[in-house]
Amino acid sequence: MKHDVEVEKLAQALFVINKHAKTAPDPKQLYQLKKQAIEKLLKEKKASKKGLHFSDHPKLSNQHSTVFIKVGEYCFHIPPAKEDLKHLKHLGALDQSYRNPPVKMSLSQAKRLICQYINWKQEKPKSTPAKKHRSSYYVPSSLGKMDWPPARSKKK
Repeated sequence: MKHDVEVEKLAQALFVINKHAKTAPDPKQLYQLKKQAIEKLLKEKKASKKGLHFSDHPKLSNQHSTVFIKVGEYCFHIPPAKEDLKHLKHLGALDQSYRNPPVKMSLSQAKRLICQYINWKQEKPKSTPAKKHRSSYYVPSSLGKMDWPPARSKKK
């Protein structure tokens, strides 16, 4: 019973991470968490590969497929390995009517749960000073730089 509860919680956390990754400005870390968690779930036989689906987002106008993964009551897609393309059955187009069940979980809680599960240590980014980008139309303010009252010019 505990096994089922754990898998459901992990599936919900994956759902939250995946949902946020789709709209994040830099989703690399979130997709990395999703990939590693799904790989571990597959190894432990807590998730299963159901087949291949055509992707909704063709790369460079070329149709490609993604692996359809089932974790508990939740469904996910990941890029296929060469073996997946050879061995998995192609299921055709994605079923647009299916939606994963809704989840009430914060992104930070989901990340914490997945990080604990995969024993993931976040690499601290190397701090590089941010470059100040100045528009070519930038005009520095002269407020506070003027002499007040203006000095009289000494031209006579």
